[in-house]
Amino acid sequence: MGKGFIGARQTTLKEEIVLDGIGVHSGAPVAIVLKPAAANTGIRFVLKQDDRIVSEIKADYQSISNVTLCTVLSDEQGQAIGTVEHLMAALSGLSIDNLIIEIDGSEVPIMDGSAAPFVGAIDEVGIDELDAPRRFMKVLKPIRVEENGSWAELKPHNGFSVEVEIEFPTPVIGKQTYTFDMNPGVFRRELAGARTFGFMHDVERLWASGRALGASLENTIAIGDDKVINPEGLRYEDEFVRHKALDALGDLSLAGAPILGSYRSSRGGHRLNAMALNTLFSDPDAWTVVEAPRVREVVHAELNFGMAVANYAADRT
Repeated sequence: MGKGFIGARQTTLKEEIVLDGIGVHSGAPVAIVLKPAAANTGIRFVLKQDDRIVSEIKADYQSISNVTLCTVLSDEQGQAIGTVEHLMAALSGLSIDNLIIEIDGSEVPIMDGSAAPFVGAIDEVGIDELDAPRRFMKVLKPIRVEENGSWAELKPHNGFSVEVEIEFPTPVIGKQTYTFDMNPGVFRRELAGARTFGFMHDVERLWASGRALGASLENTIAIGDDKVINPEGLRYEDEFVRHKALDALGDLSLAGAPILGSYRSSRGGHRLNAMALNTLFSDPDAWTVVEAPRVREVVHAELNFGMAVANYAADRT
């Protein structure tokens, strides 16, 4: 990344990335190609079948069509791509603005159940700055949504912070809270590796409904009889709430641009995250788009300020 105003310019990847795996719900093999894109492209999914483009779906809140167990994006014809949240969290966490994501299946591969494999692949090729100012979604006034004892709120804030609280009636999880101020270093160290989780007593019901067909101990923390089944245990003591924060980050990235604001949720999930975005954007007085100053403009301003100080000092001697 270049010098100057941090986060001032839009970004993309330096090179293509090819990844493959299985869908956690479909159990089907799937491959994705992350392709660098020009400024102001945003994040777009391109669904391909037999080397033919079937659909192009913009990664934003207006494309959300389902939030049951994962976040699903669809086009007007009903073509859908599910489980986008971990990949979207990686892109948001590393401040990547523009990307074409080619995919040959209906679900982003689950990898190890976290965002870490996406982060590792991105770090291998590097991130490229583009000559265009970054745009932000700035929260102007508080909004709040509530449903069945759960709630979420967005408030004005100088930066982007997230606080997530969860509570499950098992001693393995109980009540946990996690708070972070967004920056790529924190995301890599503290959030990216947190894996998705599920309860063994839900497995048969999920299988019967055609879900979780690809779930395994390689990509999911399994909880049964008040203990973690995975032999390696947890990556973090509070990995469960960290993963919920990771999900929130991925879902909130569907704002279409980085958010300037604070987000808090209690007993939430994909549905509540989507409700918060919809409520925010339904009120034109609650948000605005702001543009970061170009790096060269900031550098020129710093030089001009430095020259002014030098001239003032010379005049005083």
